[in-house]
Order: sequence, then C-alpha cells, then structure tokens
Amino acid sequence: MLISLDRGSAESLQEQIFGQIREQIVTGVLRPGSPVPSSRILAAQLKVSRNSVIFGYERLINEGYLIARPMVGTFVADILPDQAMDTKTNDEAADFSETSEFRSAHVFSGRQHAILNNSNIPIDFWTQRTDPRAFPLKTWRRLIMQSLATAGHNLTEYGDPCGLMALRAEVANHVSHTRGIRVRPEQVVILAGAQLALNLVLRLLASQGDEIVVENPCNQGAAYLFESHQMRLRPIAIDRSGIDATAVAATDARIAYLTPSHQFPMGATLTLDRRRTILRWAQQTGAYVIEDDYDSEFRYDGAPLPAMKALSPDHVVYLGTFSKSLGAGLRTGFAIFPEHLVDAAATAKALLDNGQVWLEQAALARFMQGGGFMRHLRRSQQHYFSRRNALISALRERFGDVDLMGTDAGTHVAWRLPASFVPAHNIKAIARTRNIGVYTVQSGGGHEYDGSQFEANWLLLGYASLSEDQIRAGIDRLAEALKIRDVINNEQALRVPLVPS
Repeated sequence: MLISLDRGSAESLQEQIFGQIREQIVTGVLRPGSPVPSSRILAAQLKVSRNSVIFGYERLINEGYLIARPMVGTFVADILPDQAMDTKTNDEAADFSETSEFRSAHVFSGRQHAILNNSNIPIDFWTQRTDPRAFPLKTWRRLIMQSLATAGHNLTEYGDPCGLMALRAEVANHVSHTRGIRVRPEQVVILAGAQLALNLVLRLLASQGDEIVVENPCNQGAAYLFESHQMRLRPIAIDRSGIDATAVAATDARIAYLTPSHQFPMGATLTLDRRRTILRWAQQTGAYVIEDDYDSEFRYDGAPLPAMKALSPDHVVYLGTFSKSLGAGLRTGFAIFPEHLVDAAATAKALLDNGQVWLEQAALARFMQGGGFMRHLRRSQQHYFSRRNALISALRERFGDVDLMGTDAGTHVAWRLPASFVPAHNIKAIARTRNIGVYTVQSGGGHEYDGSQFEANWLLLGYASLSEDQIRAGIDRLAEALKIRDVINNEQALRVPLVPS
C-alpha cells in the first residue's frame, strides 16, 4: 500500500492515512475484497504510531470502506457506501467474453450499522446489551410448552400479518398504563424489532427525496436506513434538553424521527415544551413524528413525561421494542399507527413478511397476561438502577466531577471527557489494552453529522449486562490504564502503541 505522509502538513497523520486509503479504494487501486496490511505492519512501514493507523482503519470501517473479519484480517468492502466505483470500467468491458457470467447491477445502496458485538472482552460497557442472567428462562420455557400444548393449527397455517391479536391487545394495554397512549389493539402491528417497524413506517410515509428531520447525533441504524431510501436528511443538533424544537419547526420536512424519552445515543430527555412545539408543527403542516421509545421502561429519576403519541395521536407513529426489556434475541417489537393509517399499515405489513413467528408471540402474550412481564420489569429496573448508581459513583471516585448525560433513564450513559484528554477513540483503544470495552458515539451505535463535537469528546458506557463489582473493577482498571498512559493531550500519549479494537 503506497502512502506518502507530509509531516509538515496542517492535516493530522491520522487524517492523511484515512484520506489516502479512501482515495485508493474509490479510484480502484485497492480492489473490493482485497486485504489491507495489519495496523502493526502499516505503522512500521510509515514510521508512525500504531494508534494513528488504528484511527484511520476504524474510521474507514465505520464509514463502510473496510470490513474487519475477526481472526482473519481487514478487507476492502465489496460494496462502497457512496457507490464511487463503477461495476466495470471501459477497459474491463472491452475484455468481456462470452464465457463471462453476466451480473446486472443491484439497485440497493446502503451501509451496515453497528449492531453486532462479538468481542470476548471480560468487562464490556457495550451499549446495546441486556443482562443474559436476568432473562426469565424457566418461565419462558414453561410458557413455550404451554403455547405448544394449545397450538392447534397455529403452527401450520398463516396468522394475521399484523400479529397475534392477544399480544396486540396486551401491548395496547401496556402502553395505556405506562405511557398514557390510548389505542385499539388493531392499531398495533407486531414486527421483528423496532428496525423492521421503522422500515414499515417508511414504506407508508416516505418517498425518495423526501426531507426527514433527525437528531444530531442520531441512532445509526435509523440514519443509515433513511440514507438507503435516498431521503434528504436534515440533522438538527441536540443539547441536554433534546433536539432544537424551533429548528425542527422551521423545516419543510414531512417526517421527524425522534427518540424523546432517552435520546440515542446521548441520553437527553426532550422537554415537554419542546415536545409541544414539534407537535404543533406537525399538526399545522401535516407532518408525522416517528417516536422511537426504545427503552422507556427504565426511568430512575423523576416522573416520565407523556409520550408524544399520547399528546397527538393522529400525527405520531409510536415504535416500541422488547429488545431492552427482555432481550434482542427475541426479535419482537411493535409499531402503533394513527387510526387513519391502520388499513394501509395492515396491507403493507402483509406484503412485507406475511407475519411474525406465532410461538414467540403466544408465549409473550401469556407472559404479559399473567403479570410476569411487569414483575420482570420491576426486577430489572431495580438491578439497572443499582448498576447505574455504581457506575456514576465509580466514575466520580476515579475521575472527580464527571460530566454525564442520560443518567435519569435507560441502560447507558454518555461521559464527556475532560478537555485535557486525548480524543475518545484513543481512550477506547487504551481501554482495550486492559480488556475494557468503552465506545465512541460511532462505535456505540450512534452517528454524528457535520462535525466532531460528540464523536471526539464523549464516550458511551452501557451498564445493563455488568454486575456492580464488574462496573467498579472496569472503571478502576480504566483509570489506572489512563494514568499509566498519561492521556493528557500531547505527542507522547499519541505515540503509545495500542491494541486494535
């Protein structure tokens, strides 16, 4: 790999490495599927710190130009995010022969979001994981057996594509009591998680080229989905009170995607005044708000604000999931549509997938009917509350008056690093040397547009899957590692070799 670095340039070495590798990929010098040197080998070749190469590689992976294959290596992506490469150059077309297999170009363009985390890090503050030890396995096994005993034709015939009515009724009852949302069961559609629910909503409401408001930073899975639909994204900054509602109301967007209860990834709660401002805009313009309430079950400080769906039923599509409350492996979520969209949603859902797996729906409906789900939520909330407190206490003990966001709800917090620290991706890499997993906004499942306010200066710390002892040990080890490495922002810290993530 030919890279020429200008050490006198105002552009950092990390940026030069990223830019030159990206250019070689886009221009076809590095072909799809071809391997790139390890960070250790390239750092030695360029005579730079391994940290500089890791930064470039991580950014290329996050932006979809490289793919990391554990235990194998790092390779150029087969399909580039911006489709900068032609499937064939003129020279290649000239070489085409009758024996070649013709493949027409596919029409999909998109990039994969950060959802998988297969690391074996002993203490991993991953943001999108619940506690596997908390899953009610014995109860679930019993519910599955009871459902099988009464299955009848349900295992051999198609069911309602919108979901098992018993489960839809339980969901409607649940959101009525916990979020103040009054809906009929027919307005509830069961899907394989909130991501598929969001796909269904776009199928109903969005066209190519439509403008959509998103929070900045935003949920990565949602942002990349909107890109793949070729929508025009309008990122609007968030602060500790949520998205700037006045800026939202000044747009011509037809849709706004929000996570108001616990903004992902930063954790802010959208204030009531801002909610009302956005809903007035939707009512006046005919726009829709997609309210992603992904972890509203877990609130620790203060009373929860009413769901936006409860305040404006006709202009809000509400998304919920059981991934945070039970586990992502169940692949069960739901969307709640306004009355006037129910028929269209039912038709679109049938065309999308013909319905969810019956057995899991039946077991979950029984779990909710018998009160087991609410008991599980209460236990989980107590455990997560204690773990959140342990994390905050450990951070304050080791780092002083830490600046945190998102502590009042959810299962993760955002930590603003002191101004004297090196960038967040450096801290992430240093933590890996001590078998501690911490995450930047991008690597933790978020996406920031047009700047580095959060990506460079904040870390995300999930605590749901860790015990209190693990949390304290993890923060202690992180503090010791940072002390040893001297993370004050200077050249010496940047030259320390780091283990790749």
